[in-house]
Amino acid sequence: MKIKKFGIALMLVATVVMGLTACGSKDSSGIASTEAFTGDYVVNADYVKENIDDIILVDARGEKAAAKETIKGAAALDWQTISKCADRVSGDEGFGCILDPADLATVLGEKGIDPEKEIVLFSSNQEGWGEDGRIAWELVNAGYDDVKIVNGGYNALLDAGFETQEGGVALDAVTVTVDSLATEHRIDTDELAQNYDNYKIVDVRSDDEYDGATDYGEAKGGRLPGAIHIKYTDLFEENGTLKSNDDITKMFTDAGLSEDDQIVTYCTAGIRSAYMQLIMSDCGFKNVKNYDESYYRWCVTQDVEK
Repeated sequence: MKIKKFGIALMLVATVVMGLTACGSKDSSGIASTEAFTGDYVVNADYVKENIDDIILVDARGEKAAAKETIKGAAALDWQTISKCADRVSGDEGFGCILDPADLATVLGEKGIDPEKEIVLFSSNQEGWGEDGRIAWELVNAGYDDVKIVNGGYNALLDAGFETQEGGVALDAVTVTVDSLATEHRIDTDELAQNYDNYKIVDVRSDDEYDGATDYGEAKGGRLPGAIHIKYTDLFEENGTLKSNDDITKMFTDAGLSEDDQIVTYCTAGIRSAYMQLIMSDCGFKNVKNYDESYYRWCVTQDVEK
């Protein structure tokens, strides 16, 4: 009888444990843990720590943020520095687009962004617009073979115990050659307008922007006609790390997307949408183009939906 009761007790304990496991354990922050995101473009803080001597670490939040505090040994780079921003304003043709190849090569060379090295970028994820993803997207389009972004960004590196400093390091200038820019993952306004019905359009902006707010100087509020709304911020857990591949992929498929679809991502200036393009690629959605002129330009030249 005692043996029988002991066996029943064991079964009850096992059932409780299985139930807790199925619900997901929680980490010290109280957030349900999930399988870590993996992909060709994403690494974690431990990877950075293990490879710090062999990589170029870049603070994609830019020089102003880095001047206050950044990771020790990191260089700082603003996405605007390698984009067409200095000689035009939002809404102009080409505003925010990647610099032309020769100009891009010059700037990257002066900044010491060596194409022979692995480039690892970080930003502030939900606190920013995914600037690390935008710069990574530009480098990939320029022919850089080994580019990564840090899962969890700056806070993840701090949590991993990285030391900090005020101001980014100045890297030695290098020779960079950019013969041409790849086209398979970017699209301009003319091409999108001419072939609009061939694409599923994904708006990664906030709810307010999608509903018509003009918080960033847009010429008018609204969205691209028929756009599917998948927010950039929905990629992340509460602690700023990416959700699991399965959870993110489910979010895409629940929105009506399939891996075979021709997809265009956009936001206000092509920053958050560049990040989204990389993550979609890592989740198996390979036919995705980032519209880097994005809503700033579209709302000036084309009809919008409200």
